[in-house]
Amino acid sequence: HSNQLRQARAMGDYLIVGVHTDEEIAKHKGPPVFTQEERYKMVQAIKWVDEIAPGAPYVTTLETLDKYNCDFCVHGDDITLTIDGKDTYEEVKAAGRYRECKRTQGVSTTDLVGRMLLMTKAHHSNIDEDLDYRKHTDNFGKGPKGRSPWTGVSQFLQTSQKIIQFASGKEPQPGDTIIYVAGAFDLFHILDAVLCADIGHVDFLEKVHQLAERPYIIAGLHFDQEVNRYKGKNYPIMNIHERTLSVLACRYVSEVVIGAPYAVTADLLDHFRVTLVCHGMTEVVPDKDGSDPYEEPKRRGIFQLVDSGNNLTTDLIVQRIIKNRLAF
Repeated sequence: HSNQLRQARAMGDYLIVGVHTDEEIAKHKGPPVFTQEERYKMVQAIKWVDEIAPGAPYVTTLETLDKYNCDFCVHGDDITLTIDGKDTYEEVKAAGRYRECKRTQGVSTTDLVGRMLLMTKAHHSNIDEDLDYRKHTDNFGKGPKGRSPWTGVSQFLQTSQKIIQFASGKEPQPGDTIIYVAGAFDLFHILDAVLCADIGHVDFLEKVHQLAERPYIIAGLHFDQEVNRYKGKNYPIMNIHERTLSVLACRYVSEVVIGAPYAVTADLLDHFRVTLVCHGMTEVVPDKDGSDPYEEPKRRGIFQLVDSGNNLTTDLIVQRIIKNRLAF
């Protein structure tokens, strides 16, 4: 989604993103995992979005484009149909006010949902054939373009060019407050954590962003194996490459450290000239040796707890998905 919005923004000067209501999605596609209010906040947090259009109709018409003074609309290169099988962009295509962008190869919502439904550790191991996966291969992760025989193997291939496209490219300037946060940032824009804390990413980073007049936020992303150590189960659901782009797409984040150390060390703080380290209002899991990963920033007096005010957790989202599947 973020990559689609990045491409769309590059086609013009101002990007308005229409977000459907829960009722519209349920009618045409099935029950949504996230509420419309959650989705409004998630989309608005993507840095290429200038404005959102809440309650956008499922079928995009010329009337909709004219209402928001849009020259044209953009969609991915996959066809979207209504419940009765009609192209939702038929009218704007006929009028020549439709543009298309490419989908991100290897990223499948179906695949991600499959990983969440399975919730085993198999996709973090070197086992080629796992019984738990084989048992469910006929049910999960079989999108129309999916190549994986089971959901645990991500087909997304990271490139340096893609990182460049997502990165801001801005270095901290004199007078900026350099703030460091670290964690899994799994299923970003939705949920999960700073370290092991299950708090809303967007809400947390927005609160951190408000701590300074000129914030420069650096997000440290832990490697998959490290996240699996402190979160267990099948976490992280998204691999380090997928998580990197997701965090870079956030308007509040200026830079990402890929494979950041679990402990916030003196070397890290000095290298990035960090003036503030923030963590959510939840328990901090000790490092492998039992030490506090925030020991150094606490010693320097630059550690601060930030309450996101959001209780949305990874497990809660998984439970929503399971509930929807059972209803289906």
